[in-house]
Amino acid sequence: MQRLFHNAGQVVTCAGPARARRGPELGDAGIRTRCAVLVDGPTISAVGDEADLERRFPVADHVDCGGRVLTPGLVNSHTHAMFGKPRHEEQELRAAGMDYMAIAAQGGGIHASVRDLRSRSEDDLVALARPRLERIASYGATTVEVKSGYGLTVEDELKALRAIRRLTELTPLRLVPTFLGAHEIPLEARATARGRIDYVDLVRYEMIPRVADDALATFADVFCEPGVFTIDETRTILQAARAHGLGLKLHADELNPSGGAELAASLGAVSADHLAAISETGIAALAASSTVATLLPGTMMFLGKPRQAPARALIDAGVAVALATDFNPGTSPTPNFPLILSLGVSQLRMSVSEVIVASTVNGAAAVGLADRIGQIAPGFSADLALFDIGDIRELPYWYGDRRCHATWVRGVACAT
Repeated sequence: MQRLFHNAGQVVTCAGPARARRGPELGDAGIRTRCAVLVDGPTISAVGDEADLERRFPVADHVDCGGRVLTPGLVNSHTHAMFGKPRHEEQELRAAGMDYMAIAAQGGGIHASVRDLRSRSEDDLVALARPRLERIASYGATTVEVKSGYGLTVEDELKALRAIRRLTELTPLRLVPTFLGAHEIPLEARATARGRIDYVDLVRYEMIPRVADDALATFADVFCEPGVFTIDETRTILQAARAHGLGLKLHADELNPSGGAELAASLGAVSADHLAAISETGIAALAASSTVATLLPGTMMFLGKPRQAPARALIDAGVAVALATDFNPGTSPTPNFPLILSLGVSQLRMSVSEVIVASTVNGAAAVGLADRIGQIAPGFSADLALFDIGDIRELPYWYGDRRCHATWVRGVACAT
């Protein structure tokens, strides 16, 4: 079936090379007026002058955009949406002066979510995650990366990834599953002299092969940070993941500069995420690599940190920059992707076009899908978002407000 999206105030195409954008490319979101988009089944087949397309395709079903702004569906390339209960009590602890690592040392943080997830069934996890994903979609996201990482045993990690796979059948959203068994050293492993070594071996020799054999994840990720996984441990785990056919991602240089960005670049990881504490050496390494720097400003804001990732230095150095929510129960409990765009402008000093490209084309590159999603161009998937605004500059302007009118994934209505 052919459908013609017409009468948009603006069509933000982000059209261009099917790869991550860098430098001045980030500033070109391809904003067009009097433009229409022809969708044929799951695919965009034409983008052009509205009067011309209406004349050429008179029998296509018309979708009246009502003067709103049509964009590619937002690509939320870093979330931890597979969890149990929230951790709202930790926000007060931070307000009282306790930092993230101190909370973790007392059994809070990730450890609290691990205890909770281990107690839950796969059905329970699916039931909890499904409405969260629907809320994420209601803000304009059409692709969502979802990590495991709150199980930290073989069976609990597999349980979480199986729940993510089931969700792909229950929602039209495009879900990208990531294995994060190396999210933390579990407390039981920290309690013994060899526990840390044994846990790294468990991830390498038992978890990763099972995940790969059952085709439960596209990527493997590691939380590379002092006090969590060292550079050497991270390298060892990711090399094992690559040997089993998984793509690579890293939580890198979030709180301290530890060389995570440099490691991501050397391994050819698809993305290095967080980067609030990245060094100048790390910036240079990413600039010379294909690795996307995924920035998560909502996390640093929620943690009350005064320092954000140096977006301008990264962009000026030629690094490909993406934005994502880091949606999780402890440090960024927001499904609101446009709020992250607001932070991108006000806190990271990015332009509106830069945050739009960072959340579409470059988000797609950060999950290895830049050849099929992230732009409104012929041959790309019909993943679209329609926002109740008249100018794309309003999307980060109305911070915190939900302006998404509707979305489509592969041409199928997803959120209205």
